[in-house]
Amino acid sequence: MTDQERERLVGLDIGTTKVTCVAAVENDFGGLEIIGVGNVPSLGMTRGQVTNMEAAKSSIAKAVEECRRMAGCRIEDVYVGIAGGHIASFNSHGIVAVRDKGERLVTEEDKRRAVEAAETLNIPQGRIIVQSIPQEYKVDDVEGILDPLNMVGVRLEVKVHVITSALNAYQNIVNCVTDADLNMKEMILESLASAEAVLTPQEMDVGAAVLDIGGGTSDVAIFSGGSVKYSGVVAQGGDNLTQDIALGLRTSLETSERFKVARGALRPDLLSAEGLVIPSLGGQQTEVDPAFFCAIMEKRMTDILECVNMEFVKSGLDQDVHEVVLTGGSSMLPGLVDLARHVLNRGVRLGEPRIDGGLSSMVNDPRFSTAIGLVMYGHRAERESRDPSQRGAGAGGQSLPGRMIRGFKRIFTGD
Repeated sequence: MTDQERERLVGLDIGTTKVTCVAAVENDFGGLEIIGVGNVPSLGMTRGQVTNMEAAKSSIAKAVEECRRMAGCRIEDVYVGIAGGHIASFNSHGIVAVRDKGERLVTEEDKRRAVEAAETLNIPQGRIIVQSIPQEYKVDDVEGILDPLNMVGVRLEVKVHVITSALNAYQNIVNCVTDADLNMKEMILESLASAEAVLTPQEMDVGAAVLDIGGGTSDVAIFSGGSVKYSGVVAQGGDNLTQDIALGLRTSLETSERFKVARGALRPDLLSAEGLVIPSLGGQQTEVDPAFFCAIMEKRMTDILECVNMEFVKSGLDQDVHEVVLTGGSSMLPGLVDLARHVLNRGVRLGEPRIDGGLSSMVNDPRFSTAIGLVMYGHRAERESRDPSQRGAGAGGQSLPGRMIRGFKRIFTGD
């Protein structure tokens, strides 16, 4: 079967600094094979929000076209990531009676109603539910159930992690995607997508956090017992680091970004022996003290990590986070893993996607974690929708296809 004949899965990561589009197909062994990648600079986005519709739409179209040419097929349906300071999340609880009065078996409909019961809170005006992720179920007096389907009982309860977005920010992203002639199948919180790509089931069960350091923000998601327990946003990212370097070295943002990517490190001993010469704003070549260059970056990354520690405390799960997995473009700075171990005072590793075959060598890199995670999420969601018995642990919990469509219907029609 050719790639054109197999069902395609496409992830679209619309970030502050880059837009990445990844296309994949299911291989003969049930895994994923990457067939196309598009990666272009992001325009019209600031800290996860659209600030210029035409520029953002153009960046999306370019990334999709680059991916399409490489994959050699049409791209229409996409799983889209969302992140930024406009995201807020909380845990909720829903209870329903099992409708089957005969055998009293829990059905998919019962599970859906329980989740919807957990959503019936006073969501502030101007916000929309993006995802509602079941954490665990309770059937009568039996707790800690990951999937109650076909279990016997009269009462079904569920604990749910609810992720919301500012409605205008959400709708702007939707409009950019649809104006680029794409169909958004689902929108997924980017830190959960990244977790799908870089966390192992064992880490999700024992207790771990993903720290996705993007351009505009650093996103945190905490997992325990096989599901997400908390998600939060630190309003600092790689762009702040770029700005600090530009101010400290009196150079342009473009030069700062280039040197950060090519030469950045958090300790002088990790820099190459070659001298560090940077053009100043006046155009003169200036030799930079390596210790000063590294100190600028170390200070900003320490600030970000200290804010992450505050997120851990805020979550109430500080003692449950045994390991932190770093991912995202800025996670690749030499020396960051060691600094994170010191500041966070727990195990830290660098997370990369786990994809084999196809074009995997192009994307098995922390910069592509979100895009790959979106594809993996879509693969799992579509497999589970075809066969609920295939449902398993994953960063996004159980798939809820069509949630955003139902959410908009409730907001705009009152249904």
